[in-house]
Amino acid sequence: MKIIVDEDRCCGAGQCVLLAPEVFDQREDDGIVILLTAEPGEHLRASVREAAAVCPASAIELDESG
Repeated sequence: MKIIVDEDRCCGAGQCVLLAPEVFDQREDDGIVILLTAEPGEHLRASVREAAAVCPASAIELDESG
């Protein structure tokens, strides 16, 4: 799994950080998502999928081809 985030689409809701804090963080000044790891381990993938699904701006894209 590879994660791609679109900072321009991010609205700073923070749901991704709540669901997968090992993978996502937020900038202090505006709350925009920061990707901590683009290829999370197997144990984090379920929470990353959930974070992508609940993102209100659809700013998280998952590539599960690899």
